[in-house]
Amino acid sequence: MLTIMNDSSGRDFPDAETGERLIDDQQFRELIRARCRPLLELVRGLTAGGVGELALTRLLSGRLLLESSQMEELLDEYGASQNRRWSRLRALVAALRNFARIGRTLAHVQRRLPTYRLLAVDADFHAATGERLCLVGSVVSAVATSLLEEARLLGVAIADIVPTPEDFAEQLPPGRLARNRDDRITTDASITVTYLATEFLNLAAESELLRTSARVPPQDYAHCFPDPVSEERLRQLSFRFHNLQSLYDTHVSRTWVETSDPELSILRGHASVIYHLLKIATDLAHYYERHVSPQTGDGLLCERPVVDTDAIMATLFAYAMAFSSDVLDGGQRLSQNILRRYAEPGRLEVPVPSYRGFHVRPSNLVARIVAHYGSEVQMDLDGKLFDAGSPLDLFRANETINARKRRWLAAEIARVHPDQDGVLEPSAIAAAVLAIVHRLSGEGKVILYRQPLEISDEIGRREGGVLENTVAEIARLQATGQLDIRTDLTVTFIGDKRVLADVDVLARVGYGEDGFGNNVVLPKELSYLRR
Repeated sequence: MLTIMNDSSGRDFPDAETGERLIDDQQFRELIRARCRPLLELVRGLTAGGVGELALTRLLSGRLLLESSQMEELLDEYGASQNRRWSRLRALVAALRNFARIGRTLAHVQRRLPTYRLLAVDADFHAATGERLCLVGSVVSAVATSLLEEARLLGVAIADIVPTPEDFAEQLPPGRLARNRDDRITTDASITVTYLATEFLNLAAESELLRTSARVPPQDYAHCFPDPVSEERLRQLSFRFHNLQSLYDTHVSRTWVETSDPELSILRGHASVIYHLLKIATDLAHYYERHVSPQTGDGLLCERPVVDTDAIMATLFAYAMAFSSDVLDGGQRLSQNILRRYAEPGRLEVPVPSYRGFHVRPSNLVARIVAHYGSEVQMDLDGKLFDAGSPLDLFRANETINARKRRWLAAEIARVHPDQDGVLEPSAIAAAVLAIVHRLSGEGKVILYRQPLEISDEIGRREGGVLENTVAEIARLQATGQLDIRTDLTVTFIGDKRVLADVDVLARVGYGEDGFGNNVVLPKELSYLRR
């Protein structure tokens, strides 16, 4: 069905391109004036004191956010962003809403920061938050001034009655209500505590974006978009920290476990602050990508800029990302402490890595699992204990492993080639050694990494017969990486069950290698090791 519009004479006619009914500027102007009067009056009040003098309280930013959201919705309903005359007003309303939300979050962090009891960081987080709140207040004031000017250019009449700054002052008495409710009775909250601490560690491993961005020099801020920094990535990360906070509030808050362990609420504070900082970072990244980026911005605010892009980027990188990284490090240490205290001791018997035992890659992967949880785990081999958190200590275990392999192999060699009387020529001994090696390879007792094998000139000239020469030659071939001995050797890891569970997953995928030492993809459970 064809849709039509009404011209100034009252006659109806359709849009030539879409067939939709159009609204004329005068009618739309009156609609904006009537429906958006609360925001326009509020903006007029903000600009009365001059740009840069705005105290952005939670009350004020909340009201700005509400009214600008409603105005943006109305503008979008009529397609203002696609209209030459009204699109800049729509962009300014969106910017006002965006920075009002950032201001509200900053004011919340500033107000609640003492209650979070965060571990100390190098910079003054509280002072930096105050500075950024003042900066965002000046941004809101500048956007409000531009919005008011644009409305006047469009002929939107604004009433003289405006709210005063006192209407939004936060004059709150100090203190808080007494904590006098009984603890909640729930299932074993300690299980949830270990899950939350583990999840925090996993998130910390996946948040290298924050650490990397915190070290970016100012001249390179813009080059970080869209990789590694983007609105999408920051939003996804903030959602996961919000989920962590929600899980805590549902399963741990007001339980006997929380009451008896003060560090738990501190960990919750770290997750909450990171979530709020990531919300700020997400909104800032959205503003940059949507409005001012040379690659993806719409150009309306680039042609006639309202906001200092350098100040916005500094708030994103040097404040939101940098302090997220610092708070993340503190939460990581807290999580490791919590896991150590809630550790359930266990034992795990797993096979020795099939390719060259605990050489560099398997040793590093095991040690990184231990370091991830911050627990103490040992590896028991023939009664000798090795520190599983030290790659060098695990690598040292290869001496014992290889000695056991050679003892086992000597028995296998004696089985397939019993000692014979008489003295053999060196060539005959060499041929016998090769025959034994290939037979053991066919039986799966040794694995050959090189064909043909480079046999030593000393074979047949060593003391002893075929047995002694075979043992010595296989030891040399093993040391030079031409073959390895396959056995059913096992080791036992002793420590926290959560660490052992991940070591078990690693062992089931060959410690990240196939039988020939080629890397294999690690499973999802060990995704933190891929970084």
